[in-house]
Amino acid sequence: MTDTTLSPELAAKEAALRGILEACGSVAVAYSGGVDSSYLADVAHEVLGDRALLVIADSPSIPRAELAEARALAAARGWRLDVIQTREFDLEDYRRNDGRRCYHCKATLFSTLRAHADARGIAEVAHGEIADDALDPTRLGALAAREQGVRAPLAEAGLTKDDIRALSRRRGLPTWDKPSFACLSSRFPKGVALSPEDLLHVERAEECLRALGFRQYRARHHGDLCRIEVDPADLPRMLEPGLREQLVETLRGLGYRHVTVDLAGYRTGSTA
Repeated sequence: MTDTTLSPELAAKEAALRGILEACGSVAVAYSGGVDSSYLADVAHEVLGDRALLVIADSPSIPRAELAEARALAAARGWRLDVIQTREFDLEDYRRNDGRRCYHCKATLFSTLRAHADARGIAEVAHGEIADDALDPTRLGALAAREQGVRAPLAEAGLTKDDIRALSRRRGLPTWDKPSFACLSSRFPKGVALSPEDLLHVERAEECLRALGFRQYRARHHGDLCRIEVDPADLPRMLEPGLREQLVETLRGLGYRHVTVDLAGYRTGSTA
């Protein structure tokens, strides 16, 4: 941990989280390598040791770079980690990409994770829902979690995103300032059927944005048009001739006929 002073409020919340996890006895954590699940993983490992099992779901909706980073972080911190296949693309309800796509995805994840935990004698299953998520009615994954008895220790302890970033920084977690991430399927408008091939195009488009130095970005898929979102502060960079030409060339090589930049900048849910 760093030497930054911990406020009494944050100390109380983290103590509450530790108590919740200790009472579990053993726990399987749905881990993604993002801000919230990485913090939950670190505290669970600290409290429970090898009785804390992290489980990451591998599917076409997860970029290879994100999976590799998550695995590397787990190895560096000494966390116990399993990788499972969730196969949500086998489900027509998921591929149709309607307003309940996230529900079908999470229901599959949690049922698979529950079976994995049961087979290893692990008492509880937990995910990284936080206190802020209660304010977002679009999070159908929370419904799937409640239906299957999956715990939300961070939310139970009253931890918000700002809390978790501050506590993660204090613990020396490299994810403390990681930009927000959502699965690749979120890059498609609702009602547009999903395929692993199209998700791969989006993944490669975003790999290009990342290689060009952008931190917060999305490549939104609209058939043969790719709509790029970046942080508004980065919009001037998109007009730099060398960068713009490289981006257009790469995305056209992926099959996009048109490449556009959204002047509104990055925002969540803009393909809904």
